[in-house]
Amino acid sequence: MGASALALLTRPATIRRVSKKKAKDTGAGSATIAVNRKARHEYFIEDDYEAGIALQGWEVKSLRDGRVNLQESYVLIKNGEAFLIGCNIPPLPTASTHISPDPTRTRKLLLHRHELNRLIGATEQKGYTVVPLKMYWKRGNAKILVGLAKGKQKQDKRAAKKEQDWQREKARILKHSV
Repeated sequence: MGASALALLTRPATIRRVSKKKAKDTGAGSATIAVNRKARHEYFIEDDYEAGIALQGWEVKSLRDGRVNLQESYVLIKNGEAFLIGCNIPPLPTASTHISPDPTRTRKLLLHRHELNRLIGATEQKGYTVVPLKMYWKRGNAKILVGLAKGKQKQDKRAAKKEQDWQREKARILKHSV
């Protein structure tokens, strides 16, 4: 036996611990606040960006309670800034009495300058828009995932639905054939 083989036999074995990924939490206490499923149905999402949101105190409390609707909202880029328009955050019944909450007020999105420049350049092209996809918590801050999107036509929606049905049927067949 060579010296290197002897060294391997006499060296104590080191155990390397590998952490397991935690399963996604979808119940209470989940990081996801709201998902705009309609956006994925109506648009081809080309690219997505994470943005912060400028919120008031009562809005944060409502978000913690999960009271938000992204369905009819959109992102408007004006004067080099991005704004979330049409997002409905209804106030809690226990909201403070000294303020008058506006559930659908315009909220500023916080993006890096280079991200804003990309979005501005893309939305000036025909057919591109920016839509909110998902709102979630990240390190205690509310974030929104906005997507650079191009509108789907009716035949595209039909093809996507057909593909989705086929994938579901295929999974069902594979599950029962085992």
